[in-house]
Amino acid sequence: MTNAALLVYPDPPPPLLAQTLDLSGHPWKAVANASVAAAQEPADGWGGALIVADDDPEGAFSMCRSLRKRDGVLAPVLLLVTGAQLGELELREDLFDEFCLSPFHPKELEARLRHLLWRTGRGTHPEIVEYGDLVLNLETYQAALSGRPLDLTFMEYELLKFLATHPQKVFTREQLLSRVWGYEYYGGARTVDVHVRRLRAKLGEEHANLIQTVRSVGYRFGQTRTLH
Repeated sequence: MTNAALLVYPDPPPPLLAQTLDLSGHPWKAVANASVAAAQEPADGWGGALIVADDDPEGAFSMCRSLRKRDGVLAPVLLLVTGAQLGELELREDLFDEFCLSPFHPKELEARLRHLLWRTGRGTHPEIVEYGDLVLNLETYQAALSGRPLDLTFMEYELLKFLATHPQKVFTREQLLSRVWGYEYYGGARTVDVHVRRLRAKLGEEHANLIQTVRSVGYRFGQTRTLH
């Protein structure tokens, strides 16, 4: 399996698409037309193609045709289309391998893309930690909540990663200091409280309770399960 760059059309791509690809850890390159795609093709070929047909369907299908006419191994093509364009797909099924409706949910697009690359033996899977709407990419040190990138400092990310990979477990402030900051860190336990407060603020009011305070003990990550 390779981790070759994805071809993305058009250039520039929609901002949400760029954010989704960055968070998922896929290397990618946006191109304006088929000539640019050919000129900038990596030595080992494109790992796949993600073509947006929302605003310029004819340009998108033209790009698909040019990819299908290339010599060598065909790059798998994922097409982003609006609901109004679904009727056109039946006559052009040979131009793409998978499609996703636009506007898209980042998690759905990433799942479809990962499945397509896995199905065609392309790409490597970045190590991802997911808890509900929270997604952490352990390779790129990026985090997102409901598709919204979180602007975290390195230590905020490290604390959130540690907690998210140990859901429902209670840790004292001293344990978190040693496990996240390391035994060499000489700051007091108050450091943990400060970082938890900042994380809760960045998670937002709706998701702040992902990090729960356990009175007289420390902190626990995860929603409290209720019994019915």
